[in-house]
Amino acid sequence: MDFPNQESESSNSLRKNGRGKIEIKRIENTTNRQVTFCKRRNGLLKKAYELSVLCDAEVALIVFSTRGRLYEYANNSVRATIDRYKKATADSSNSVSTSEANTQFYQQEANKLRRQIREIQTSNRQILGEGVSNMVLKDLKSLEGKVERAISRIRSKKNELLFAEIELMQKRELELHNANMYLRAKIAEGERAQEQMNLMPAGPPEYVQPQPYDIVRNFLPLNLMEPDHDQHYSRQDQTALQLV
Repeated sequence: MDFPNQESESSNSLRKNGRGKIEIKRIENTTNRQVTFCKRRNGLLKKAYELSVLCDAEVALIVFSTRGRLYEYANNSVRATIDRYKKATADSSNSVSTSEANTQFYQQEANKLRRQIREIQTSNRQILGEGVSNMVLKDLKSLEGKVERAISRIRSKKNELLFAEIELMQKRELELHNANMYLRAKIAEGERAQEQMNLMPAGPPEYVQPQPYDIVRNFLPLNLMEPDHDQHYSRQDQTALQLV
C-alpha cells in the first residue's frame, strides 16, 4: 500500500528528512527501533485518517509489531475492507476464467437437456408400439410393465370420475324427487280445499218481491178469451169493455 510521503526503494536507498539523510535499513538497537516504531506508527495512522476524511476513501490499516501486538485503523470496517479487496482482486484475475467456466457449464446443461429430450421421445414412440423391433426381451418386459401400470392408473382415474358423476346424479335425483313430492302435496292440498268449498251448504234463496196484480189488465182479457162465456156480447160491447 502506497502513501504520499513514503517512497519504496532498495535496501541501500537513502531517505532525506529535516535532520539529514538516513539509510533505510533495519535498526539494530532495540530501544531505538521501538521508539522509531512508535513514532512512525502514529504518523502512519494519522496519515490514514487524513486520507479517509479528505478524500472520502475507504482505508484499512493493519500493523503488527515485532512483539506481535496489533495496531489497526479503518474508517468502515477492517474485515469488510479486506473482503472487498479479495473480491476485487478475484474479479480482476478471474474474469476470463469465470466467463469460460460459465460457457462450459451452459454447454454441458444444453447437452444434458438434448439427451433427456431424445430419451423421452424414444420412450414415447416405444409406448405407442413404434421402434420395438430392435428391443431385447428384457426391455420389452420392462416396457410392458410400464404400459400396464399406466393403464391401471388411467382406469383408476376413470373409475374415480365415473363414481363422482354417479354420486352427483344421485344427489340430483334426490333433489328432483323431493321437489316432486312437494308439488304433489301442494296439489293435494288445493284439491282438498276445493272439495271443502263444494261441500259447504248453499245460502237461502233470494226473495222475489211479488208484482202487484192488475185486475182490469189481467182478469178481463182472460174472461173475454174464454169461448163459452158471455158470447152474447157484441163486438162493440167487447171493445167498450176492453177500453174500460
